[in-house]
Amino acid sequence: MGRAKGSFAAAVVHWQASHGRNDLPWQNTQDPYRVWLSEIMLQQTQVVTVREYFARFLNRCPDVQALAAASLDDVLGLWSGLGYYTRARNLHRCAQQVVAEFGGEFPRSAELLQTLPGIGRSTAAAISSLCFGERVAILDANVKRVVTRVQGFDADVAKAANERKLWEVATALIPTAAEAKDARAMQRYTQGMMDLGATVCLPKKPLCLLCPVQPQCVAAAQGQPEKYPVRTRTLKRSSQSIWLLWARRKDGAVWLSKRPTPGVWAGLYCLPLMDSEDALQAALPRKLHSAVTALPMVLHVLTHKDLYLHPRVVDYPASASVDDSGQWFLPEQWRAAGLPAPIRKLLEQGADA
Repeated sequence: MGRAKGSFAAAVVHWQASHGRNDLPWQNTQDPYRVWLSEIMLQQTQVVTVREYFARFLNRCPDVQALAAASLDDVLGLWSGLGYYTRARNLHRCAQQVVAEFGGEFPRSAELLQTLPGIGRSTAAAISSLCFGERVAILDANVKRVVTRVQGFDADVAKAANERKLWEVATALIPTAAEAKDARAMQRYTQGMMDLGATVCLPKKPLCLLCPVQPQCVAAAQGQPEKYPVRTRTLKRSSQSIWLLWARRKDGAVWLSKRPTPGVWAGLYCLPLMDSEDALQAALPRKLHSAVTALPMVLHVLTHKDLYLHPRVVDYPASASVDDSGQWFLPEQWRAAGLPAPIRKLLEQGADA
């Protein structure tokens, strides 16, 4: 590389202080609860979206004890719309475990943090370095891009053996013990690596001229930063068509049931799902067959699957039930419940119509 071992970390630390993101609501704190909450929310979710959810979550669950004491339904309700609901279920389990096994105090090492539900190696390292100054590397998607480009790491990171090698490379780049004597060095470095990946070292058209480590970057010297990281495995996409029975009453109530686990939208409240139009018709009393209103199809894109949703609205009598597994939810009730994002959007549009 032609430069001292510590210079990479020093450049990142210096850049973060003056050019990194320093005004996010989960920054400028060493509260592991807030850092952990933000790290879980930021997985697969944009910062602009997380801001709103983060504030709402803290308002209802200001600390780990409050989150542990909340019901899972309440947690899923707060999470509703963020997607990837396994994160919310693990969040709740993790809070309960922190209270039960660690007296409400988060462990101070990445090694122990990894024993908690939903906390992987990179998230554990982010918490321990940002809150406790531990000298450990993070390697989320953004940081993986920075490290592979700077080092010219062209092994296929889809392979576990190469992933392990990349962890070793990332660990070699962190501040030295001497550099980390500055109490904020690890915080600045960890945050700086995340900031570089999110704002400068972009997947497409990276802003190399603004990068503080551009002089050390192998990919920049090669003139092909977008070549990295190398990943050969591709996700196989699938599709599914689902018919939604939108049963409603005159008082605005809708029929919802909790989805089974495992399965699509597991643990969330949802309109009854059917595999076909015929199945939906068969679920209705005969006298309501002619009362079905078809709404336009809605495409909902998941990570590995495209869902084609076909809403069918049916007005039910006040005293009727739809099936054995659900119940009527008045507007103030379903708005507070954990609903899949497309279902919430449909219901909100219906309420506003």
